[in-house]
Amino acid sequence: MVKTIKQLADELKVSKQTIQYHYQRLPAKNRQKNSKGANLISPTAERIIRSKVAKPLLANKQQIGSKESTKTSKENNDLIITLRREVEDLKSQRDKQLATKDQQISSKDRQIDHLTKLIDQQQQLQLTTVTENRQLKEHLQKLNDLIEISNPGQKQQVNDKEDRTHNNKNWWHFWK
Repeated sequence: MVKTIKQLADELKVSKQTIQYHYQRLPAKNRQKNSKGANLISPTAERIIRSKVAKPLLANKQQIGSKESTKTSKENNDLIITLRREVEDLKSQRDKQLATKDQQISSKDRQIDHLTKLIDQQQQLQLTTVTENRQLKEHLQKLNDLIEISNPGQKQQVNDKEDRTHNNKNWWHFWK
């Protein structure tokens, strides 16, 4: 996470000038500025500055305390620094994973929208087809009714022919 010089100074309980001093001596690639021109400290720059600030703090503690307490304090500081690095790395990994998941969810949302549109189109097409089939059936029924009205005798002839065919089949059945 990017921090300002003041935020890092407050965290390390040192002056802003101390952080500014170490910041100015960083390689250019590790120095950043925001849109207003304020200095920003990246996680990489923070690690470098922390390691430089931690050394003088340890030196001061060595002068004050015994060698044994200084060794324990140094080990604790090293452990704290290591743990903070690990926490930053884990946060970075988490943020990357969340960004990937967000992209995947967005992609799935687009797929769902597309499939929903396709289903809607299919339902509309099916409704249109059913309506057209109904209209065709009605039209066919009207035509059949017209044929019956115009040729009532012809229908009787068709029925008589069907009866004779059926009877002939029955008669041949006995000869087999």
